[in-house]
Amino acid sequence: MEILAFIILCIYSISLLVIFSYGMAQLSLVISYLKSKAAGRIIESVVNSPLSKYPVVTIQLPIYNEMYVVERLMDAVSLMNYPKDKLEIQMLDDSGDETTDIIGKKMFQLQARGFDVAHIRRPDRRGFKAGALSYGLQLARGEFIAIFDADFMPKADFLLNTLPQFSRPEVGVVQTRWEHLNKDYSLITKLQAFGLDAHFTVEQTGRNSAGHFINFNGTAGIWRKQCIIDSGGWQSDTLTEDLDISYRAQLKGWKFIYLENIGTPAELPVAMNALKNQQFRWNKGAAECAKKNLSSVLRKKELSPATKLHAIFHLMNSTKFIFIMLTAVLSIPMLYVKDHFIQFHNIFFYASFFLTSVLMLGAFYFTSIAQQQRRFSGNIIQFLMIFLLFLAVSMGLSFHNAVAVLQAYFGKKTAFKRTPKFGLESKKQSWKENRYLEKRINWITLTEGFFSIYFIAGIFVAFSLKDYGLLPFHIMLAFGFGFVCYFSIAHSKGLFTNLQPFKWLKLARS
Repeated sequence: MEILAFIILCIYSISLLVIFSYGMAQLSLVISYLKSKAAGRIIESVVNSPLSKYPVVTIQLPIYNEMYVVERLMDAVSLMNYPKDKLEIQMLDDSGDETTDIIGKKMFQLQARGFDVAHIRRPDRRGFKAGALSYGLQLARGEFIAIFDADFMPKADFLLNTLPQFSRPEVGVVQTRWEHLNKDYSLITKLQAFGLDAHFTVEQTGRNSAGHFINFNGTAGIWRKQCIIDSGGWQSDTLTEDLDISYRAQLKGWKFIYLENIGTPAELPVAMNALKNQQFRWNKGAAECAKKNLSSVLRKKELSPATKLHAIFHLMNSTKFIFIMLTAVLSIPMLYVKDHFIQFHNIFFYASFFLTSVLMLGAFYFTSIAQQQRRFSGNIIQFLMIFLLFLAVSMGLSFHNAVAVLQAYFGKKTAFKRTPKFGLESKKQSWKENRYLEKRINWITLTEGFFSIYFIAGIFVAFSLKDYGLLPFHIMLAFGFGFVCYFSIAHSKGLFTNLQPFKWLKLARS
């Protein structure tokens, strides 16, 4: 038994060390971000430097069954403040429903207004989104390629704010910050916005300002066409073609620019299963990109050790969910190890040190909120509440995400599963009748329910052993897994579509 206890303790401690290392990496980005802010090195849009000439721009809109949002997208693109003779719009339509008819009707309206709109249909969906972008690129006449997913609504000045950044020939990509059309729709959208805002402030800006690799986020950005070609083009051997080509381009020497002050509004997934589809693709795709590109990063002599280290944490970001699950599952046996094996007590003291990673993550997310001063209306108590809720739900998604990562590392290929869009901007709108809603309850959801019960049992174990050190952790895990499981089932039935139980959590003015 002592050997088993030692093995459990070692795995638990290693998992905590990995999580702590991730927290240190995030804290490093906080420091880089704040230093850059203080030194005024954050890149701003060149709004006061009008273009001396207007290059031809192709706007690619990859579409697959988007009947609820495609017309809204086309309307937004048609409002672009840019000469029509220098603008090409590609509707990369792989749809198999009435979305195609909606596009056709809207296209004729735009063409009548003088827009160059091409409705591009492929023989098959080979390569999914990457395949569609690659197919369209061969037909594109633009020197620059702007890309928007169906749930985005680019602002009229998008091109005027981004194109001046390409005055330097080495710049291959300009990425803008995501904004959220339906942030206040429900608790689920609030928590998503909380997490994404940290990525689009501290993470992206921190890496970019420090000269480390960043990623094109798949949408709301613009490429130099030659950069795409030089980097090997769009490839579909990972689920995150955007992260893949971002690393291939930067390894080729192309520079990326991130504009934190330029926002592009988009719709957040409102259904738990839609969110899980998105999370699965992002996390599995990131692990696939790590397998594909990490060795090339480490072999690149021109890169600094710091850039390589941040690239490791960036590409392997989703891997942390495996260690979160190991830490969570082993935390209950650890209570018994601590109670029965006095010889390991000193190790417990050092292991507890790594729990400071929560404090580092807190600093990371608080920096994000604090930098949004115009929208920040909360206090520290409100921040702590939404931060702890965010952590709980993130941990509740950890099994689902860990499965995605393990599939990637074991080489299991899965189809590109799109995130259903709903076209919601108001709390009054409902998505109960949405045709893209996933109604199937899979084994992962049932396992999440089991884990909720498992961690409830951990709460009782804490009281029976009178060891309350991990009690808050087990409460958050029980809540997080229960929350994810419950709403996965409820949303598949069209129930509780805009949960608003914590209105006092509102940290941002609409």
